[in-house]
Amino acid sequence: MTRMRAPIGAFDDARPAPDRLDLLTPPVAAAVRSWTGPVPADQIVYVDTDPAIADTAVFVEHYGPDLLDQSANCVVVAGKRGDTTTLAACVVKSATRVDVNGVVRKHLGARKVSFAPMDTATGESGMEYGGITPIGLPADWPLLVDAAVVDTPWVLVGSGRRRGKIILPGKAFAQLPNAVVLEGLGVAAG
Repeated sequence: MTRMRAPIGAFDDARPAPDRLDLLTPPVAAAVRSWTGPVPADQIVYVDTDPAIADTAVFVEHYGPDLLDQSANCVVVAGKRGDTTTLAACVVKSATRVDVNGVVRKHLGARKVSFAPMDTATGESGMEYGGITPIGLPADWPLLVDAAVVDTPWVLVGSGRRRGKIILPGKAFAQLPNAVVLEGLGVAAG
């Protein structure tokens, strides 16, 4: 396994994600294994991190303050219209929040959108809470990605587990299955 220098942040252990399939959840490992597209799989970098400091504020203090602007969160939402519930994932920069009642509701054509319950998000995705990533999501889920994420040269995102993160070029998010890039998906937190 080849150690490398992470393109962002101060991580002691960075390696190409295809070399660390053993540390990824089964759906994430499967997605990395079958990766195709203009961004090669070896540009997906797995960095080993301490799960005790996975929350954003503590994480950036430990691994590098520049990471706040280069990190993204992936959250699972549930859109409801009548008796139909649609699960979707939304990826926004860490310093923003998802515009659930505006952009997401409109895009999903839902009457009401809320964050999916933790048991639903983890059970349906096969990932750990606090580590959900857009890589390896269920095939039928829409993936809404804020344009600011795609425009970021390198982005740190969850690895499917609370331990470890994945770094990949922002443009790679647009090539993920069911990805739709949307302007204004992430709005200022506050």
